[in-house]
Amino acid sequence: MNIQEVSVFIIYLIFMLAIGVWFFLRNNSQTEKGYFLGDRKMGPWVAALSAGASDMSAWVLMGLPTSIYALGLGQVWISAGLAIGYSLSWIYEAPRLRTFSIAANDSITIPQYLTNRFMSESKSLQIISAAVFLVAYTIYAASSIKACGTLFNTVTGIDTTIAMYLAAVIVISYTFLGGFSAVSWTDFFQGMLVLCAMLIVPIAAATMLEPGASSKIAAETPNYWNLFTSWQEVISGLGWGLGYFGMPHIIIRFMSINSQRELRKSAKIGISWTVIIVIFAALVGVVGRMFIGFDEAVNNNSLVFVVMTRRIFPAIISGVLLSAVLAAAMSTADSQLLAAASAFASDVYRPVIRGDKAGNREMLWAGRIVVLVIAVAALMIASSPNAGSIMSLVSNAWGVFGAAFGPAIMLSLFWKRFTFSGAACGIFTGAIVDIAWLMYMSDTGVYEIIPGFFAGLAVAVLVSLVSPKPSKEVEELFDRAIGMAGE
Repeated sequence: MNIQEVSVFIIYLIFMLAIGVWFFLRNNSQTEKGYFLGDRKMGPWVAALSAGASDMSAWVLMGLPTSIYALGLGQVWISAGLAIGYSLSWIYEAPRLRTFSIAANDSITIPQYLTNRFMSESKSLQIISAAVFLVAYTIYAASSIKACGTLFNTVTGIDTTIAMYLAAVIVISYTFLGGFSAVSWTDFFQGMLVLCAMLIVPIAAATMLEPGASSKIAAETPNYWNLFTSWQEVISGLGWGLGYFGMPHIIIRFMSINSQRELRKSAKIGISWTVIIVIFAALVGVVGRMFIGFDEAVNNNSLVFVVMTRRIFPAIISGVLLSAVLAAAMSTADSQLLAAASAFASDVYRPVIRGDKAGNREMLWAGRIVVLVIAVAALMIASSPNAGSIMSLVSNAWGVFGAAFGPAIMLSLFWKRFTFSGAACGIFTGAIVDIAWLMYMSDTGVYEIIPGFFAGLAVAVLVSLVSPKPSKEVEELFDRAIGMAGE
């Protein structure tokens, strides 16, 4: 155990907890909207970096670089897909989603927005959406908790399972106390830390490479430098970008921004941050392969960034840089827990279980209890020896969200003829096809989000066309939201 690295970790964790306590004491009487959406008062920098940090979990520092480290440049298509998809979501989806969610009865969750968008009295869409949320977010949060456990074990020697529980307690604490504001501000600081680490480590390692390192890799793995190893790899990598259109814990940030003017600033900041991150994630993998050489232990535990950092820098600096991995994992886990909690409290507990009897205080505690329940379930998955790698857990959850919600949300923003039935059927179909493809067709080499997304899109369109057209009030809501967006 390195005392200096551990000391930096402890200071960092105390700082994160302090943010949660600060917002709890400052907003002890906050409303449901304040806890789950920060009262739509997020500034451009906080919103942008929070969206980016909640997206780029530890998988972008551990899973993705290690995939490129082990398999080669063909995996870079994932980075390309992420950069393209994220940019398009900020440019086209964000402006409309913010105004549509306000026009749709000031909705504070994605399922609530989809229901209010069609002025429907039915709660079926909210319940279907919340069910997908709870399942997918449990798997997604498990990947973040597993990453924390792996990092703690590597740096401190603490048992991996114990380390997972410790990380979960920290994340639960500040999410439980401070809600959306605490999560967004911790994500802001964590996003800055991740950016610094991703810039420093591969550049430093590149200056220390031995001559002929790239040739040695070509001899070991002949196709390592080949960008086009198969059409499945290219299509699947680019398909990751589809996930952004339906990723609730990311696009909820679009709804929280203070104004359309600040949203445009956020878009520039957010796109720039993410493009830099995915480029340097690829560099970590490539430079790491040349710097370390292939090591099965590094590959199995997704440790290329961690090992490279510890070899290059003295303990006090490596402690700060490795805190970025912890930051990436925690910044995503907190957002996932909060999004799942808001989905259950606002979309199931109040409309289905309690109705108008549920006051703000009761809703806050319902959400907090869900945070605990999902965190416990995620811990059980993460600590299982059959859980799979960090990257595989993320890809599974990412695929479900993108396939289920991406088509429905985009159609709701850009097609006036879209119907409630089309949305419900599209979400259900996207999720089912994605899961079925993963279970029975994964040997095709095509990422399950692609068939899931387009199946959900096709069903949503077809069902809408055969359904009665939206009412005049729903069409007026659409036109009003377009006007609010300044189009």
